[in-house]
Amino acid sequence: MSLVHPEPVRYLVTGARGFIGRHVLRRLVARGADVHATTRAQPREQDGVQWSCVDLADARATHLLVQRVRPDVVIHLASRAEGARNLSLVVPMLNDNVVSAVNVMTAAADVPDCRVVLAGSLEEHADLEPGSGARSPYSASKIAATTYATLFRDIANLPVTVLRLGMVYGPDDPHATRLVPHVVDSLLRGVAPALSSGTRRVDWVYVDDVVDALLAAAVEPAALGRVIDIGTGDPVSIRDVVSLIADITGARVAPRFGVLADRPGDRDLVADPGPAREYLGWRARTPLRVGLERTVDRHARRFFGAAVSA
Repeated sequence: MSLVHPEPVRYLVTGARGFIGRHVLRRLVARGADVHATTRAQPREQDGVQWSCVDLADARATHLLVQRVRPDVVIHLASRAEGARNLSLVVPMLNDNVVSAVNVMTAAADVPDCRVVLAGSLEEHADLEPGSGARSPYSASKIAATTYATLFRDIANLPVTVLRLGMVYGPDDPHATRLVPHVVDSLLRGVAPALSSGTRRVDWVYVDDVVDALLAAAVEPAALGRVIDIGTGDPVSIRDVVSLIADITGARVAPRFGVLADRPGDRDLVADPGPAREYLGWRARTPLRVGLERTVDRHARRFFGAAVSA
């Protein structure tokens, strides 16, 4: 599958300082694309990227930004990702995950032929089962954003694609408390991480494969207007992933499963990979162990200046 667009394309990437965003930027810059990026914090200098500091929950600021950039493609990654079942998160999730997405799509609809790729989540699946409601402020916000995307598609003819991402992992994740970076860093330091039971099965997908999917969604005609899962279709339990990391790092301490309580309402997350193959020409290409080895290698080089030999 070729992901190279035949014409120069101007991209606007929101949430570009985040884990996925920084990988998307590197890929686009390497292509020589015209890249614009947003952040709410002070942007860092990066060759080939034009940064804007903007709060996307501010409708006017978002509209002015999009009118100034006039992108051919918006890759909307800006999001608040927290899985806690805490009502204090409802309003922040509403602002950061729903209002911001609506503002971006409203602004993009005023730019002729501007495509939008919206990052959703497989968390939406579990909450859309018959008789089930949203089980966290995060999943509720993602369901709402996808619903609005289909509304913009239907009443404004916005060329929008929603990619429901699986559990994305890989090198250079800035969120040290997320499972993979937390476990890798703990084991490299010789500290046994405290974990839940680890029985939940999750669809893990390597970050470079996710970037492939996002950039395919930006150009593939068949993807327009669709909501597509991005994952392997082959879930692996958290316990098994942690055990793989322990093996790769040559850990001398054992992870402490069951120390933390399982989160209420958690369900297995499994992608349906068929539509991604059909409409994007995409499939996950990185085996789980290979992706974890690359991740551990990057962490080890940061800590020790050399890779780990298990």
